[in-house]
Amino acid sequence: MADRVYPSSKPPQMNGNGASAGVGAPPAMKSQQFRPAYRPRLPPPKQRRSRRGCCCCLCLWLTFLLIAVILAAAIAAGVVWVLYRPHRPDFTVSSLRLSTFNVSSSGRLDSRLDLNFTAHNPNRKIVFLYDPISISASATDGALIGSGSVSGFAQPAKNTTVVRGTVSGSGIVVDKGLVTDLKGKASVGLEIVMETKAGVKMGGLKTKRVGIRVTCDGIQAAVPKKGKAAAAVTAADVKCKVKLRIKIWKWTV
Repeated sequence: MADRVYPSSKPPQMNGNGASAGVGAPPAMKSQQFRPAYRPRLPPPKQRRSRRGCCCCLCLWLTFLLIAVILAAAIAAGVVWVLYRPHRPDFTVSSLRLSTFNVSSSGRLDSRLDLNFTAHNPNRKIVFLYDPISISASATDGALIGSGSVSGFAQPAKNTTVVRGTVSGSGIVVDKGLVTDLKGKASVGLEIVMETKAGVKMGGLKTKRVGIRVTCDGIQAAVPKKGKAAAAVTAADVKCKVKLRIKIWKWTV
């Protein structure tokens, strides 16, 4: 016998379009939400200090440090001034004698100048320490007369020291335009320049030595005649100018 097919007891389900949903059709799915692709989160970047801010801070600290150093130096200088009252030394040319002064027709000069100069320390509590002193003598028209040097010395407070020195020259070339003037003069105007370095001693403290230039001008010296020595010239009224020569890096002021 043939098997009978009985209809299903459940009525067929209808979809939204009126068609029956077949057996085995997939069930309706809910609308899916869009999910973006997964991207790992990077850690937040570290905040870096700007170079400009660091430079400004460094410049500010350097400025404060410089101001503090200047103030400390000013205070120290004020204390030294109050305690010691420092003054520059005084120099004068006491006497000199031009014992040799021969100018040849070819423009060669042989000379010898003997001089005494006085160094005076006006300070009460300061000792001057001098290095060897170089001396040069020139005529007022610019011709070099000669050069020499004297030994250094220590000068106590309130002390006056007389130093003897000799300035000489042999075969010094003289400008042709000055030969006639130098040969025909009975006296010659001189400018004497002395250069040295000097330090200061205050109690147990010694300072660094600085350059000193001493310029003495306005001196007239008699030119010796052949076979006769010139008389000594007293120049006590001519005071010399003392100038400190401080070296700052590559420059000397």
